[in-house]
Amino acid sequence: MSVLEEAVIGGCTDGLGRIDEIMAGRSACREFCDTPVPRQAIEHILRVARFAPSGANIQPWHVYVLAGAAKDGVSAALLEAHETSSGEHMSEYRYYASDLPDPYLRRRQEFGRLFYGSLGIAQTDVEARSRQTAKNYTFFGAPVGLIVTIDRRLEVGSWLDLGMFVQNVMLAAAGRGLQSCPQETFSKYHRILRPLLSIPPEQMVVCGISIGRARVQETKRLMPRANVDEFATFAGFEA
Repeated sequence: MSVLEEAVIGGCTDGLGRIDEIMAGRSACREFCDTPVPRQAIEHILRVARFAPSGANIQPWHVYVLAGAAKDGVSAALLEAHETSSGEHMSEYRYYASDLPDPYLRRRQEFGRLFYGSLGIAQTDVEARSRQTAKNYTFFGAPVGLIVTIDRRLEVGSWLDLGMFVQNVMLAAAGRGLQSCPQETFSKYHRILRPLLSIPPEQMVVCGISIGRARVQETKRLMPRANVDEFATFAGFEA
């Protein structure tokens, strides 16, 4: 059963069905074409995304929007660092737990098999994996790249708010026929990004987001998702 069919069964009408399709159809694009995306389109996306909820309405996000020569300059600096001094750089926060329990470890391992397998890269091929990682720093060829930061003086609750904002950005982009890719790996090179983008000391680099049009439209979702009964517990509903 398609997501749209489920929406109809669930009582959704055209508008809500469209929202369901956008959410279920969004995926991380890693091969963009160079078709320009106008500034007005990105401004519209951010104007909509800013309505993400945040505790006490503090809106803890900041976005650096890059295109053209500015984006190319950032890409060149990051690629050089990746190729010559990768081991000298580290993110200011930990994305994964050092000891992942199941089912999270199993899902992460499955991701590696599916993702690198789809590219024909053996998981033991360190050089090929590094070359694939390097594509992140060109924003996978996308015409627009975002660098997203958060004020380091805030607490973990604000990271929840930031996550909802980032999701809003990607959904708003999808609603305009654009693809996106959220990229945590930019946080590793915060020491390079900081002077290039005049990022103040109190801001922490969280991630990047590539935005543009896909070079090839994906026809099948690569990564599976857990069924609802695997992560949701219901109580109080009639049988």
